[in-house]
Amino acid sequence: MRDNGIRLFSSTMMLALLRRNNLFVLVTYLALSLVPFVPLLFGQTIDHSLRIILTETGLWLVIWSIFKRPAWFHWLLIPAFLALPTEIYLRKFYGQGISTHHLGIIAETSPGEAMEFLGNKIWWLALILALVVLWWALSWLAASRTRDLDLEGPSRWFGWLVLATGLCVWLYGREIGIQAAPVVAASSKAASLAAPESQGMHLGKLPKWAATPLEAEPVSRTWPFGLAVRGYDFWKEREYLDDLEHKNSQFHFGAHQASHQNTPQIVVMVIGESSRYDRWSLNGYQRDTNPLLSKESNLVSFTDVITSVSATRLSVPVMVSRKPATESLKAGFAEKSFITGYKEAGFKTYWISNQMSYGKFDTPISVFANEADVVQFLNLGGFTDTSNLDAILLPQLQKAMRDPAPKKLIVLHTLGNHWNYSHRYPQPFDKWQPSLFGVEHPAYTNLANKPALSNSYDNSVLYVDWFLSQVIDNLKDSKQLSAMMYFSDHGQTLYDGSCKIAFHGHNTQFEFHIPAMMWYSDLYQQTYPDKVEQLLRHKRTRMTTENVFHSLLDLADIRYPDEHLEWSFLSSKLRPHKRYVDSYGWSDYDNATFKGDCREVIDNGKPLRQQRD
Repeated sequence: MRDNGIRLFSSTMMLALLRRNNLFVLVTYLALSLVPFVPLLFGQTIDHSLRIILTETGLWLVIWSIFKRPAWFHWLLIPAFLALPTEIYLRKFYGQGISTHHLGIIAETSPGEAMEFLGNKIWWLALILALVVLWWALSWLAASRTRDLDLEGPSRWFGWLVLATGLCVWLYGREIGIQAAPVVAASSKAASLAAPESQGMHLGKLPKWAATPLEAEPVSRTWPFGLAVRGYDFWKEREYLDDLEHKNSQFHFGAHQASHQNTPQIVVMVIGESSRYDRWSLNGYQRDTNPLLSKESNLVSFTDVITSVSATRLSVPVMVSRKPATESLKAGFAEKSFITGYKEAGFKTYWISNQMSYGKFDTPISVFANEADVVQFLNLGGFTDTSNLDAILLPQLQKAMRDPAPKKLIVLHTLGNHWNYSHRYPQPFDKWQPSLFGVEHPAYTNLANKPALSNSYDNSVLYVDWFLSQVIDNLKDSKQLSAMMYFSDHGQTLYDGSCKIAFHGHNTQFEFHIPAMMWYSDLYQQTYPDKVEQLLRHKRTRMTTENVFHSLLDLADIRYPDEHLEWSFLSSKLRPHKRYVDSYGWSDYDNATFKGDCREVIDNGKPLRQQRD
């Protein structure tokens, strides 16, 4: 009797344990499925919430039907668990989940750079990851201990039916097509008479709503399944970039230099990094961060230039090519850059970079850089304290200038004002104190470091001032027809006022409003007086980095059949254009409110929807 009681008690406990396992597994999968709705906790809105729910329900049913047991597909969820903290962080602070762009940043960031960027947050991240791994392990253990959740019989066959139906609809849509918009029935008798009478069965296109659940974009909004779509998009981007050089090999601008074919010329394009407009004394900052550039008589600083996106890998392609800003989130661009335009016009071209090279054709920037005749990536230390100062570019600049080629374009891609700011300059430039200079692994997230962080940033701007004046001095010494253009890729937020955020990617005016300028030699002014006149006339005109490509070719009087001089600030044809920035969609910068001390860009209308690959 006692043994029967023990066995009954054990059986009861086992059933209770199995029920707990069931509940734990189901709650885990429900929690994963609710990730797309996390923005609601932060006061954000969700588009097409019903579509997300239905899509997730169908996908769970399909994967359950294929694998039968949760324990057998739980391993596939490891990436979703590991990515979960990042997904929630991005949704809270950036209003978007993990995208192809974010995966690109992760792939192009070295471990040392990541650790330096995270600072003391690395321990919190390690703890969170450990908890997530523990959660995955416990839920897998629970799934392996129960068979109650096995999908068998009619339920499983229903899942297979859903999968088969979906595949049939998808194949039908690929073969026959999908309606771009709802078809409006013709109401007039004349319209029906005008249409030819169909013979036999006519297969019409799928209505838009029927194809939607099967498209990649709606699935990418789900979780955890959407992560697979984003990973696939990232793989396709890499594949596309690898093949882009070959695809573009036949592209030509048909460019030529309209005048002064035999005059020795040097054009230098300096691409800045993480520099914001209002920290330059040239632009009114109270600290004298530009003591050298302020003495240059032939220097014009633009007052109202913005970048449309505050990320290097997305902003630089817009700067160097005709890629529209509103397409900057898409991988690659099916045209070449201004480098090829200069090459066609007879210039020898150089791309000399103090940034990292991640492979010959595997980033959106390196694809364009490798158009140059001479390509040099000098930075072996990433963005860490082992990286070179931008001064390393100067000997290579001088070497390029001594090249016997009569006409040269030299692109200098700098580290500029990239974090860690105190690593961007040597000790003699550590002017404003306290600073982070000499501090090992400073925690940028510690608000106690706010004054030192801000001072270090200003010191780094002081060093950029020195670097650019060295470039100008070298051009002066050459006695040739020469000019230099400088544009930063994006700016920085620096705990301004009561703002509690720093760096970039936060949709603030500080990150979009950038310093930009052009210097020209006396011989350039004598040669192109009309261009200099227009340059001075347009220094307060509203512009974006989209103007760079057109202006840089116009600078050297390079003409091509489909040129657009209405985008060149050296032309009398320059016209203002709509300026969109990547802030909760494509927001109209000139019809926006700058919210709070962070000066967050909020469109007064409805932002344009962003399109990704």
